[in-house]
Amino acid sequence: MTTTDAPTAAPPPGPELDRAGVETWQDEPHDDPGGDVESIWDSAQARRGLPIRTLTLLRWASVVGQLTAVLGVRYGLGFSLPLGWCLGTIAVSVGMNLLMSFGWPRSARLAGRAETMLQLGFDILQLAFLLGFTGGVTNPFSLLLIAPVAVAAASLPTRHAALLGGIALICVACLALWSAPLPWAAAGFTPPPLIRIAETVALAVGVAFTAAYAWQTQAEAQRMELALATTQAVLAREQRLSALGGLAAAAAHELGTPLATIQVVTKEMARGLDPATPLGEDVALLIAQADRCREILRKLSRSPEAGDVHHSRMSLSQLMDEVADPHRNGQIIINTEVTCAPGAQILQVRRLPEVLHGLSAFVENAVDFAETSVEVLAYYDGDRLVIEVRDDGPGFSAEVMSRLGEPYVTTRSQGENSRSHHLGMGLGFFIAKTLLERTGAKVEFRNARRGGALVSARWRRARVEAPAEI
Repeated sequence: MTTTDAPTAAPPPGPELDRAGVETWQDEPHDDPGGDVESIWDSAQARRGLPIRTLTLLRWASVVGQLTAVLGVRYGLGFSLPLGWCLGTIAVSVGMNLLMSFGWPRSARLAGRAETMLQLGFDILQLAFLLGFTGGVTNPFSLLLIAPVAVAAASLPTRHAALLGGIALICVACLALWSAPLPWAAAGFTPPPLIRIAETVALAVGVAFTAAYAWQTQAEAQRMELALATTQAVLAREQRLSALGGLAAAAAHELGTPLATIQVVTKEMARGLDPATPLGEDVALLIAQADRCREILRKLSRSPEAGDVHHSRMSLSQLMDEVADPHRNGQIIINTEVTCAPGAQILQVRRLPEVLHGLSAFVENAVDFAETSVEVLAYYDGDRLVIEVRDDGPGFSAEVMSRLGEPYVTTRSQGENSRSHHLGMGLGFFIAKTLLERTGAKVEFRNARRGGALVSARWRRARVEAPAEI
């Protein structure tokens, strides 16, 4: 391992640091969200569910639209309609909405899947009955059958949404086979059968396509919601761990005085005792253990993890070693090196939990896929800092290259090809990349020219440089 932190003449990144071009990643760094992912998912799901207020507002809008259409055709255009059946069907929807409005608080949600299915199924059947009295699939408003199915696809699990979609398609088929004619039939206009078939097919395809589109959209939104929640959990954990350093320093300071008192008292006791007696041996043991405690506290107070102003900064060599040391397992050699442009001032960086976790995840992933060695290289000048992690493994897999940057992209769901046999969910890369980008880094990935995977994180120097000590 080579670690240097003094300004040394180094060529611009090129021979030393590969330039990244395309954002790719060989696989996901390990997932360690610092919390139970299932509990995060459950809490996210608890916030989901169709709001009662939204459902009632949409249904009132539907009722107003249906009344306007029916009464407008009957009295505005003068066409004959089965007005009693139409108004009765609309009145059922009004009654259901009044029950929903007064039976549940306005801020409540339809948390139960069965309850949501019943409500949306009611809307499908109510609209289908109304269409049955007003022309069926030839009624231009038949496309409104798409709305409840789209809402179901966006708010229900796949099998429940598919069931409601099937009910809607059955309704379309029934309306195609039987429905009262449109009012214009009385005026002598009857559309050809081919038009009726085309309208039926178009409506069925519209229901299916819109439902699939809505389902895919909400699935991606749910995946991103969980990934972001997990990222926040990781960041919170890293911040807690960082805060423990400051707590340890404070404890070391507070315990120093009583330990010093214990040492003074025990040494005074030892002066009047024969070291060969049992009491003398016990006092000698107390002195030795007090000395040991003082040494432990001195180490804690010197630890770079402490949270005071002096310990909130670290050299690049310390940063590189801190992200690399946990992954030195004796099988893979991890080399670290720091170089800088000629004349550049020594760079001291701030201790950022996001940087430590993100880089550590990339190093861990590189160790899993390396053949013999991993290199962690840093280069800085007066304006920027570049840190690269590269391995001599097979490089980025083509299967995931086009989807990198998204959560849940992984090729080792069962821990294959992983020295740690990690069973990942494909969140590690997303988390590490997101955390580094929060610090202002530009993260890029590609295969190195000489083989192996390469990940690069670039910062403007001002974003990570520690303030000068006073």
